[in-house]
Formats: sequence, structure tokens, C-alpha cells
Amino acid sequence: MASQAYNPEAIRAPSALLALTELPRALAEFGSLGFAAPILATAPRGDGHPVLVLPGFVTSDMSTTVLRKFLTGLGYEAHAWELGRNLGPKAIGREGEKLVARLQAVHELTGQKVSIVGWSLGGVMARQLSRRAPDAVRQVITLGSPFTGSPRATNAWRAYQILTGHHIDSDDARSQMRESEAPPPVPSTSIFTREDGVVAWQNCIEPRDPQTDNIQVHGSHCGLGVNPAVLYAIADRLAQADGDWHPFKRDGLKALVYPFAGHA
Repeated sequence: MASQAYNPEAIRAPSALLALTELPRALAEFGSLGFAAPILATAPRGDGHPVLVLPGFVTSDMSTTVLRKFLTGLGYEAHAWELGRNLGPKAIGREGEKLVARLQAVHELTGQKVSIVGWSLGGVMARQLSRRAPDAVRQVITLGSPFTGSPRATNAWRAYQILTGHHIDSDDARSQMRESEAPPPVPSTSIFTREDGVVAWQNCIEPRDPQTDNIQVHGSHCGLGVNPAVLYAIADRLAQADGDWHPFKRDGLKALVYPFAGHA
């Protein structure tokens, strides 16, 4: 799996079938929350530290409402990004200065390091944000975020260029991608699905490092923020004590829900 992630020429965008079934699959995942409620109620509770949640491309804080409410219910101080729709540089500033300022505001308000959960493009930003302000970040969790490989291995790259004005072949885009491929300076977990209909799952794999982990789930790209398995995994990651991070354990019945965790 890791070798595929670093062979961008061999990786293509997901099939048209997967892309076309994204919405109904995401709705099914949302509908399964009620059935999964008893299990989610057993998820590890938090220590109250702040969590900043970043939405995916063209979406806003509304898309992360379920996730933030879930985190609040576990005892975390969940914060929205408050930068409108995620239109890349148009939302966060050419150098990401608006997002850095948002992180620093949460950090100063709470007096604690901030865990960052980023969905898709939001996860790519979360990893970069941890490099800009590592002293303010506790850990990073990405959901279906293509932070390595070719940016063309997605069904959204054309829309990204049109709506953001940021060309994926520009020198700064290539530089950012090279930087993004390296492990963040803080613990980082990638949660991904091989059934992703938007981005190539191979480009969502964390490189091998003592502070990185990968967790595979079943589901769609657009449903990652409401997928019960994803929510439980996020709770597990966030519940770890600061400075005592460890990889996800898929022992017992969890092995049936999480096909893979770790590194290839």
C-alpha cells in the first residue's frame, strides 16, 4: 500500500461508478447513526481539550455539524473553522494566514494545544497547519485527505482549479505537495476508505513514522464525517493523553469494522 502511494503515475481517480454512488452511500451512512448510537455511546470520552474541525472542499461548517456535536458530547471543546466555504487559498489566504490565525485564536482562548480534524482538503490543510504552528497543535486526524501523490488522481481537481484559482501544476502547488508528503511534526492519523469515489485512497496513506497511523473504514468520501466507524475512531485517537500517543488497536470485534490499521 505504501509503495502505491508513492507511485503517482500508476494511480488514477476513482471510477465513475464510485463517484456516482457517493451521495446515496453518504445518506446511508448518515441514516446508520441511529442504529450505531449504543456503540458510539461507549466511545472513549475526552479530557476537554480543544478540537478544531476543518471542512472539505467547497463545504462549510455546516458539513461538520454532526462531527462537532459528537465531539462536544464526549467532553471536547469543538470549534468550527469559521472561514466560510473551503475554497482553498481564497478561504485561508495565499499563505494560509487566516487559518493560522484561527488556530492561534483557539489556542490562546483555551490555553491548550489544539487537536485538528480535517476532512478531505481540510485534512491537507490540517497537516500543513501543524507545520506552521507545531507548538499549538496536539495531533492531526485526516478524513479522506489526498496529501500525497498526483493531485490529478481525484474527480474534483478541475473544479478545484476553477473555483479556487489555484493551479495544481504551479510551482507553489508542487512545493506544497512535496512538503505535504512528509510526516507532520505532531502525531497524525489518516482515516480513509478504499470505496472513496472522490479521491484515490492510495494518496491518503501516511508514510511510515513513529507518530503516524492509517485506519481503513468502509464507506464513501462524502459520508466520512457521519460514518459511525469514523466517529468512533476519531474518539479513540483524541482520547489519548497529550504526549502518550499510540497507534490504533483493531483487536477483537473492531477487526470486523476496520479492515486495516497501521502501515504496509
